[in-house]
Amino acid sequence: MTSRVRHVAELIDYLAKRRRYEREDADALRHLESVPLELPAGLTVDWLGVAGYRFTYQDHTLFVDPFVSRVPLSALLRRRTALPDPARVAAVEAPGTTVGILIGHGHWDHALDAPALARRLGCRVYGSRSVENLMRLHGLDDSAVEVEPYHRYELGPFTVSFTPSTHSKLVLGQRIPFDGDTSCDTLAELTPQAYRCGQTWGITITVGDFTIYHQGSADLIDDAVREHDVDLFLAGVAGRSYTPDYWQRVLSLLRPKVVVPTHYDDFFVSVDDPMAFTTLTRLANVPDELHAVSRDLGIAALPRVTR
Repeated sequence: MTSRVRHVAELIDYLAKRRRYEREDADALRHLESVPLELPAGLTVDWLGVAGYRFTYQDHTLFVDPFVSRVPLSALLRRRTALPDPARVAAVEAPGTTVGILIGHGHWDHALDAPALARRLGCRVYGSRSVENLMRLHGLDDSAVEVEPYHRYELGPFTVSFTPSTHSKLVLGQRIPFDGDTSCDTLAELTPQAYRCGQTWGITITVGDFTIYHQGSADLIDDAVREHDVDLFLAGVAGRSYTPDYWQRVLSLLRPKVVVPTHYDDFFVSVDDPMAFTTLTRLANVPDELHAVSRDLGIAALPRVTR
């Protein structure tokens, strides 16, 4: 069976059994959320949904891929303009001083809210040229930093660096969706399709001697990964079935103590509504997939916060 045919068959099977699979995913999530996550004293990690996180330590806050406005599926299908929701962005809490916003790649479900949040909080956004172009569209040229691979950025108590990576080939395993760099001339042109992926990054965040690795898309460039023995791996799980031997490859390199799956919630659904699961992600399968590589891994999940 070719890769394309296999992915079509998996989609048909999922749609036919969706209710059952969603019940299994919900049961798995409840179990994973009950697992204690040990963090250094004073460090708080909040999941904002999709691949978005807020880290707070010593009265400083750092965001990664914050996406709270959400975009309905109709906006994608009808190519409607997709911009930050001012009320939703205003509701996001940012204790103390916000030292930066880090963006793993330029798709709308990762980057859309970064300009509005940066304007509100008076901080810089770190990411690819695609993200820098997005910031320029919002009139925030001076708040954008096109990052250099492996450079260590000191942001308050956090040290961050960016590892070259790649996005999973979600289009039937053949290509990356909406590849290239965002290149619109006006905000009105920013449909979901216009938020281009650009360079994809894995992001390392160090607090003291505690190391976190954030991977928003389930693929990697093996030779580019320099981080090993990380304490916490925030692992995007959507699209992992499109990446050959994904878990074996990434886990053997990062050698994490604990894996927290992320990017399994349906990002077309408002954060005000009950959480739903992204088609084909199958969160319930993740523990067995991980333990097939290593029985020593800790696995936990964080509850989603909406503020």
